[in-house]
Amino acid sequence: MAKSQKKPVKTQKHIGLVENDPYLEPFEDAIKGRHDHVLWKLGQLTQNGKTTLEDFANGHEYYGLHKLSRGWVFREWAPNATAIYLVGDFNNWQEDEKYKAKRIEGTGNWELKLSEKAINHGDLFKMHVYWNGGHGERIPVWAKRVIQDEETKIFSAQVWNPETPYVWKKKIFKPNKSPLLIYECHIGMSQDAEKVGSYTEFRENVLPRIIKAGYNCIQIMAIQEHPYYGSFGYHVSSFFASSSRFGTPEELKALIDEAHRHGIAVIMDIVHSHAVKNEVEGLGNLAGDHNQFFYEGDRHEHPAWDSLCFDYGKDEVIHFLLSNCKYWMREFHFDGFRFDGVTSMLYYSHGLGEAFLNYSDYFNGHQDDNAICYLTLANILIHEINPNAITIAEEVSGMPGLAAKFSDGGYGFDYRMAMNIPDYWIKTIKEVSDEHWKPSSIFWEVKNRRPDEKTISYCESHDQALVGDKTIIFRLIDADMYWHFKKGDENDISNRGIALHKMIRLVTAASMNGGYLNFMGNEFGHPEWIDFPREGNGWSCKYARRQWNLVDNKELCYHYLGDFDREMLKVITSQRDFQAKPLQEIWHDDGDQVLAFMRGDLVFVFNFSPTRSFTDYGFLVPTGAYEVVLNTDSKAFGGNGFADDSMVHVTNYDPLYVEDRKEWLKLYIPARSAVVLKKS
Repeated sequence: MAKSQKKPVKTQKHIGLVENDPYLEPFEDAIKGRHDHVLWKLGQLTQNGKTTLEDFANGHEYYGLHKLSRGWVFREWAPNATAIYLVGDFNNWQEDEKYKAKRIEGTGNWELKLSEKAINHGDLFKMHVYWNGGHGERIPVWAKRVIQDEETKIFSAQVWNPETPYVWKKKIFKPNKSPLLIYECHIGMSQDAEKVGSYTEFRENVLPRIIKAGYNCIQIMAIQEHPYYGSFGYHVSSFFASSSRFGTPEELKALIDEAHRHGIAVIMDIVHSHAVKNEVEGLGNLAGDHNQFFYEGDRHEHPAWDSLCFDYGKDEVIHFLLSNCKYWMREFHFDGFRFDGVTSMLYYSHGLGEAFLNYSDYFNGHQDDNAICYLTLANILIHEINPNAITIAEEVSGMPGLAAKFSDGGYGFDYRMAMNIPDYWIKTIKEVSDEHWKPSSIFWEVKNRRPDEKTISYCESHDQALVGDKTIIFRLIDADMYWHFKKGDENDISNRGIALHKMIRLVTAASMNGGYLNFMGNEFGHPEWIDFPREGNGWSCKYARRQWNLVDNKELCYHYLGDFDREMLKVITSQRDFQAKPLQEIWHDDGDQVLAFMRGDLVFVFNFSPTRSFTDYGFLVPTGAYEVVLNTDSKAFGGNGFADDSMVHVTNYDPLYVEDRKEWLKLYIPARSAVVLKKS
C-alpha cells in the first residue's frame, strides 16, 4: 500500500527586510505598504515605465533662464501669480512690457522669450511677481547663480553664461568605497586667514592636505546658496545655485575635477528637509501662496529650526527636489549626497520629543509616507544616474531599512550615519571617570548597527565643533591646550588628551562596517569652537577658520595627532575591503579595561586603564608571527615609546587549542595605549 502523500505547505515569502530581521514581521504590512506606495508613484512619474525617473527629473532644463541658439527663454512655476516681470541691469530695474512673462495656457507655468541682446552674461536680475492682493520682488526659484551685494547685502540672481564653458579633465570617475573615508569640510572656513575662503583656495591649499592625509572622499557643506552665512548652509534659499560667496560655478567644478584626478570622491551635503523662511530670497511666498512648496497648517513651519517644511505629497515638489539631485550630479559631477535632517522628514513630529524605544515607534502612523516615498525615489534616481553614487542619511531615530536595498523593502541609502557613536563618546568623557571606562560598552557601541545596513562611523562631526558645544580634544584638555601643547611643556592633562584622542579614533575607525568620517581639522585636534561671523562677535571670522599653522608647527603637539590619523588610515586601507572583514572579538576584560579584536590579518589591542600597564598579556589568535604596524604610544605620535615595536611577536603553542589553530599572543601593553599588529 502506497504511503499517503502530504500536500506540501506553501510558505509565504517575507520581504527582504523582514527576512533579515524577523522582529519586523508584525510590521511587514506597513513595510510593504510603503514599498508599494513608491512603486505606485514611480509608475505614475514614469508613465509605468515608458520613460525613466531621470527623464522626469529634468526641471532644471525647462525652468529658469536658458540661452537658446537664438535668444533666451525664462520659465517659472507660479500658479498663483497674476503677472511676472523680469527686472535687472538690462532694463534699469524697471518693469517693461518687453520683459513681461506670459502664462502658458492651462498650466501654472510662465514663459518669457527674449532676443539674444536683451540680456548679457553677468547681468543682475529679479522677478517682480503680482498676485491677487499683493506683489513682491523675488529671486527666480530655479536660478543657477545668486550673488550678494557687499555694501547693501541684497541678493540678486545673475545671468551666467560664460563664453567658454568649463572643460572637464577627468570625465569618468568611480569612487573608492573600500572603505569610504570621508573628510567633512566647509569651503568658507577652510582657510587660516580670518576671512571667507574660496573654492580656488580650497583646491590649492586644503585639497593637497586631504590627499596626503589618506581620505578618499570629501563631503562639502554649505554649497546650496543660503542668505545667512552662519546657518552653516542649512537654511537654503536658492537650491540650484552654488554659493557665490566662495566663488564661481567654474571654480567649484575645477575643485571637483581636481579631487577626481587624485582619486577623491566629492559628495554634497544636500538640504531637502526644509527651506529658509525668507520670502525675497527664498521660496516662502513666491506668488502669494505660502503653501506652494510647503505643507499647510501646523506642518508648515519646523518648530525647532525656524524654517519651512516641503510638501512631499505634491508632484511639483517631488519634481523640484529630484531635478535638484540630478542637476548637481550632471552639471557639477558630484558623486552623491549626504542628506541632511532625514529624521525631521520621516516623522510628523520631526522626531522631536520621541524616544524610539521599540519597533512599533517606527510604524505607529506618525510617519510621513510622502517623505519616505520621496527619499526612496531620490535614491532610485541617484543610482539610476550613477550606479556608483554615494548616498548617506543623517538620521538619529534608527528607522529600520533606511540603508537597506529598495528591493528588500528599504529606502535605498548606501549608508546611514552612526550618530550613536559621537553621543556615546561625549557622554563617556563628560560623565565617566577614566578608571570606569568599560571596553565591553565601548565595543558594543561602536559596532551597534543593523547587519543589513552599512554605516558611517565617526567620533565627531561639525555638530560637536559648534559654539556652545565642545570637540573631543577640548573636552579632554580644555584650557590647558593654550598653555601645555608645546613639546616639552606637556602636563598630565594634555598627555591624557593626546593619548585618548588617538585611542577613541582608532577604536571607532577600526570597527566601521562601511566608512569613517572626520570633520576638517579635528584629525589634529583643532582647538576652540566654530563661531561664524555675527552681530554678537562683531562679525568676526576669528573662529570660523582652520588654523593649519598649528599642525604645520613641529614645535607643537598638534602634528602628533595629525600624523597618527594619517598612519591610522594607511593601516586600515592596507587591508583590502577592510570594512567588509568580519569584526571578531578576541578578548575584553572590564576589570583590566582591555579590549582586543581582529579584522582580516590585523589585531587591534586597547588598554584603556589610566594607570595599569600589563606585561605578557595574552590572547588566543591564529597561529603565526605578528609585527607591530601602529602604536598610539609611539614617540612619533606624542606617546612614551615604552614598547619595542621592532619586535616580531610569535605565538606560543598551547595543546588545548591545536584543533582551533590558535596560540597565545603575549604583549606588553602600556596604560592608556593601543597597538595594531599584522599577521605575517
